[in-house]
Amino acid sequence: MRIMHCLRAPVGGLFRHVLDLSSEQAARGHAVGYIVDSTVADALTEDRLAHAEQHLQLGITRIPMGRLPGPKDLATSRAISDVVAAMNVDVLHGHGAKGGAYARLAGRSLKRGGQKTAVFYTPHGGSLHYNTRSPQGIIYLAVERFLARYTDGLIFESDFIRRVYDAKVGANAVPQRVIPNALQPDDFSPHAPNANAADFLFIGELRQLKGVDVLLEALAGIRARQRDVRAVIVGGGPDAGTFKAKAERLGLAGAVTFPGAMPARKAFALGRCLVVPSRAESMPYIVLEAAAAAMPLIATNVGGIPEIVDGSDTALIAPGDVPVLKHAMTSFLDDPAAAKARAARLRDAVSARFTVARAVDDVIAFYSEILR
Repeated sequence: MRIMHCLRAPVGGLFRHVLDLSSEQAARGHAVGYIVDSTVADALTEDRLAHAEQHLQLGITRIPMGRLPGPKDLATSRAISDVVAAMNVDVLHGHGAKGGAYARLAGRSLKRGGQKTAVFYTPHGGSLHYNTRSPQGIIYLAVERFLARYTDGLIFESDFIRRVYDAKVGANAVPQRVIPNALQPDDFSPHAPNANAADFLFIGELRQLKGVDVLLEALAGIRARQRDVRAVIVGGGPDAGTFKAKAERLGLAGAVTFPGAMPARKAFALGRCLVVPSRAESMPYIVLEAAAAAMPLIATNVGGIPEIVDGSDTALIAPGDVPVLKHAMTSFLDDPAAAKARAARLRDAVSARFTVARAVDDVIAFYSEILR
């Protein structure tokens, strides 16, 4: 097949998903390419794209893509449809709310022009996180409902997000599959913290949805009890400045560092226990990666995280609750050996269920079914 993945920003778990999927598809002989936003230009993103380009027969096409909806989106979708038509693409797979919108608008134009390109959409959370009664939620979910008619197949990375989509958008006539995010063999390298590693580590986009503010407050509460505890906050995002200012106000200047974005595997060495205090998630790669590395984990009971820890004795905590998070962090400090033992059992639980080979088998089979 000739497969084009469309995504706005090649960052975070969404891009990890696309990279795993596309590299395995290419290894099986399919011609694969990316369409991404041309305005994303940080060093880590460029390095990731350069790595991906090695297996992309259809290359990387960069087109300006706005983060928020706007009148320029129609021109962007037309440019995408021109690229897909010129390359005679069989499958156009949109990822995330914006990538999915562009792909399906482009697919509408392609079908009107007689091009038989199948259009697939993987939400990755995105607009589905919004409340159905909020002004943004009303707009974004109306757009999702409009675009559902131009979708040939829906692929969800968790059963949770499938249920949310069906409840908020509802596209019962569109074929659906739940195909979880997956792990590569080298993800199962054991966690090895540095000698000077902090007690706790956060890795992710720095925005309110990820609960970094809750982590900072819990950390301040533990330090107020005269415990010399430290944390590293890895990542970048729109609320980075807000979180740094909050750390200052809480008196955490010497206890919290913000080194910026870096690959998860490199960041794991900076901490002894990963904290995922998210208020909402889909199927977070960072939890899968920590589980595969047998890294002690504290995570909230949101999104697809329960599907990851299913079959293990790893307990999850309520989101947005500072005392509950503080208790979980204190429990780790009091008995790290027990946390490490639980992490090893979680690794065993995920090792057979979340493999890239299995995920790509399912995705290719779904593509083929729709194309037929």
